[in-house]
Amino acid sequence: MPYFQEAILRKAIARNLFSVETINPREYTIDKHQKTDDTPTGGGAGMVMTAQPLFDALLALKRQSPLVRIVFVTPCAKRFNHHDAKRLAAYDHIAFVCGRYEGFDERAIETLADEVLSIGDFVLTGGELPALVIADALVRHIDGVLGSCESLDEESFENAQLEAPAFTKPTTFRGLTTPAPLLSGHHKAIAAFRASFRCSWGCKNQESLQNRCRVVCGCRLRRYGRKAVSFCQVW
Repeated sequence: MPYFQEAILRKAIARNLFSVETINPREYTIDKHQKTDDTPTGGGAGMVMTAQPLFDALLALKRQSPLVRIVFVTPCAKRFNHHDAKRLAAYDHIAFVCGRYEGFDERAIETLADEVLSIGDFVLTGGELPALVIADALVRHIDGVLGSCESLDEESFENAQLEAPAFTKPTTFRGLTTPAPLLSGHHKAIAAFRASFRCSWGCKNQESLQNRCRVVCGCRLRRYGRKAVSFCQVW
């Protein structure tokens, strides 16, 4: 899968920290035309993925891997979050079931799903992108995938806070300067500066974050709040 062949994820796969494979339900259909969908019972627009190919594909998978955790991805479900990523990372084998058309025959979900997750209140063409989002988020919590444990400890949503703003070289760019505490070399001062900018997850809301704009040590942090909102909405 191309997405997993880049940077950190590619290296993690090469070190056998995790692996990815795909299963095509069309290979399990008994329809002579290899159909995996049909019209909605009771009428309506679009097509619904039929239960038979999903049942046969997932039951075959469970025979091979009895402890596999089956996760259906659909907009009509619990919103996936940071804590779910950490929780799912503890499983040895996860199967994400990606919908198409108008979704799944509900009997497949009721019978086979261990849980059902959504990445937000919007509709996509298929469930592949949400599955990639969830997979990317959770593999970061597998030991050894990230080069530094601090990367996990300090990122957004850890300890119910959003991550502080980040800066890199050069110190001055187009008249915008890096805040002095980050240049001081004093670890306590740097930690205190970053802590002052961590926004409590529990008290954040879209309006206050979008309007938030602070001036610290001569550096105007424009749109910092807007960036945080976008991050929340994507996940």
